[in-house]
Amino acid sequence: MTNQEVAIAVEQALACSVKFLRTRFSLLQALVFLALGAEALAATVTGSVRLVDSRDANVRRKGDYSGVVVWLDRVGAPEPDPKPRIARIVQMQKKFIPHITAIPVGSTVHFPNADPIFHNAFSNFSGQAFDTGLYAPRTSQKVHFARVGVVRVFCNIHSTMSAVIVVTPTPYVAITAKTGKYSIEGVDPGQYRLHVFHERSSEQTLKSLERRVAIDSPLVDIEAIIVSESGYIEVPHKNKYGKDYPPVIEDRPAYPAKNP
Repeated sequence: MTNQEVAIAVEQALACSVKFLRTRFSLLQALVFLALGAEALAATVTGSVRLVDSRDANVRRKGDYSGVVVWLDRVGAPEPDPKPRIARIVQMQKKFIPHITAIPVGSTVHFPNADPIFHNAFSNFSGQAFDTGLYAPRTSQKVHFARVGVVRVFCNIHSTMSAVIVVTPTPYVAITAKTGKYSIEGVDPGQYRLHVFHERSSEQTLKSLERRVAIDSPLVDIEAIIVSESGYIEVPHKNKYGKDYPPVIEDRPAYPAKNP
């Protein structure tokens, strides 16, 4: 056997050894994960979302896949404690910031008004209905969300303002970054159903994206999710009284800021 053949044989043997050790290590990780349970070794679930068939300029030109909500529902076992939290949606420059919020059921959302004008956040269809009433700059209102669902939020004064709050039965929820990537940490071992919400996709499209996920190792990477916006039509919303917004309401001085 030549020196070159010996070198090749050694290289192949080392590669097999490394592969064997990696396999043993992965199996050991899984066994330890299942044996110790969630408190000792919870999982991190990662993945990515790509939007297609979009007419949105940020998606088509900039590849912005942000704002998609992904969450995991437990299958065959009770849902874990949803772990309510406090979230903030700021009203600034006649916008709700952030536009998309995802919270476990039982959470509370604060709506601080950072504009020099009055606002009135409300939701009167789908999800949980609420109405903060008209309130002044530099003040805030809060809403407790006790129901699971999708809450579409508007301002009764400014028709262009909108936001979405996704209230989930589980703490295992994430929102995609601009790259489309997401990460859900601290997931207990077990079987789950993955759900997706995107405001510019139909309910039928989102239902078809659901899938079964097994959490049986410390790191679970989900296959990329392709979300179509095909067929999306934006429908103008009404004010909180179910009526059309008055014309040029945003130019009216009906709700000026109070003098300091």
